[in-house]
Amino acid sequence: MARWAPEKNDTLDVLAAEIVHNYGVGRSIVAVDGTSTAGTGPFADGIAQQLRKDGHRVFRASIADFHRPRTAWAGPDGSPRTYYADAFDYSVFRRILIDPFRASGSTGFVLAAYDSRRETAIQPRWMSAGADAILIVDGVFLNRPELSGFWNYSVFVEVPVEESSVETSADALYVAEVRPRSTASAIIDNSDDEHPRRAFADSC
Repeated sequence: MARWAPEKNDTLDVLAAEIVHNYGVGRSIVAVDGTSTAGTGPFADGIAQQLRKDGHRVFRASIADFHRPRTAWAGPDGSPRTYYADAFDYSVFRRILIDPFRASGSTGFVLAAYDSRRETAIQPRWMSAGADAILIVDGVFLNRPELSGFWNYSVFVEVPVEESSVETSADALYVAEVRPRSTASAIIDNSDDEHPRRAFADSC
């Protein structure tokens, strides 16, 4: 028997409603975590669009825009372990985005620091927000221990892995060591990205 496949907007609407119900007042930060092929960016964009439609002030960022230069992590072998450990600059991520966003008030924050395609720093663009605002961050490894305390709400987006690369092997290390399904507020099976389905930690 074919399982029920919800429409994408229905799934996004449920997640947006949960976020607003629990964290609709003040500043809140939502993580859309997932493996490198899971489509976290478009999924996070969808949540942001749903929240904006309902009148909320939303900002979008991606951990991909806080990459370190390739020379800082690739090394002679470009191993998955090195990628997992060193590919992203979490210190900068916290200093110019997370901490100032959480500070509220007039403190400015920056949504992106590095263009990994061009291997160059991005000129800072300082943003500000009112007392009530939601920041949605997408990307890989977002529930690793040094980041997990940042999120008011986290989504873990998953798909079957069909290829092997440094990135997907690093994903496997992350999933094995951190078990992000067990810490996420919501788990999404994104195998069919037009019909993403809510899953549960004890379902597989």
